[in-house]
Amino acid sequence: MTSEATDMRCGFDRLAERVRAVIGEDPQSGHLFVFRSRRGDRLKILVWDRDGFLLWYKRLELGVFKLPRVEQGARSVELRASELAMILDGIDVSKLKRVRRYERAV
Repeated sequence: MTSEATDMRCGFDRLAERVRAVIGEDPQSGHLFVFRSRRGDRLKILVWDRDGFLLWYKRLELGVFKLPRVEQGARSVELRASELAMILDGIDVSKLKRVRRYERAV
């Protein structure tokens, strides 16, 4: 997910270019790339689906999408599938507290 607001007029190609330029990732990686409008009431999700891009767009009639806090200076934030599902369902993930668990060193 990009940390800055995105112009919702952007289509497939401009969003893919933002993935390359802003996030520094390959838009054809198969990852979901989430873009939020300035007002926060719209989300676009761009994903490469084997032979072309898929663009999912949601506009809320009331309210805004509550996204996780982004560290200062970060250009993007990585979400788990469960976090994205909560955001789409109207849950404020910035107020959730994740309990500490074992993580294997890389």
